[in-house]
Amino acid sequence: MPDTLLFNSTAVVKPEWIDYNGHMNMGYYLVAFDHIATDSYFDFLDIGIAHLQTSNHSTFTLGSNIDFIHEVVADDALRFTSQLVDYDSKRLHYFHTMYHADEGYIAATNECLTMYIDMETRRGTGFTEEQLQRFQEQLDLGKHLGVPAGFGRNLGIRR
Repeated sequence: MPDTLLFNSTAVVKPEWIDYNGHMNMGYYLVAFDHIATDSYFDFLDIGIAHLQTSNHSTFTLGSNIDFIHEVVADDALRFTSQLVDYDSKRLHYFHTMYHADEGYIAATNECLTMYIDMETRRGTGFTEEQLQRFQEQLDLGKHLGVPAGFGRNLGIRR
């Protein structure tokens, strides 16, 4: 798979995430993307919970898109890839892909834009040079894959 160099995280669909249609409820896709894929990726980038506790800096999400591509059900194993697609001095733009871990199909994608926040002022602040270097390494790692399909899309009805 071409995405094997990207950061990966895993989860299993919890029974309480299932709705009356017998598949994962749309709200839990965001829970999985946020609490599993993003939290794991941000821990890897050293801007997660440990960073907040030592620096009093965190991230706030400015926007998020989810595309639901194929259903998953209780106890399905999931694999997430996380790709940094762009960044600047205060923001990260990244893309997660949720795969059915056993069958390999894409279940959903999640595009996010986040800002680095000084928790004392609750305002945007700049990343450190060390962080920016780490982000550039992640950006370079994903360049061979190009921009993910569905990235930057707008909702609308095609006619």
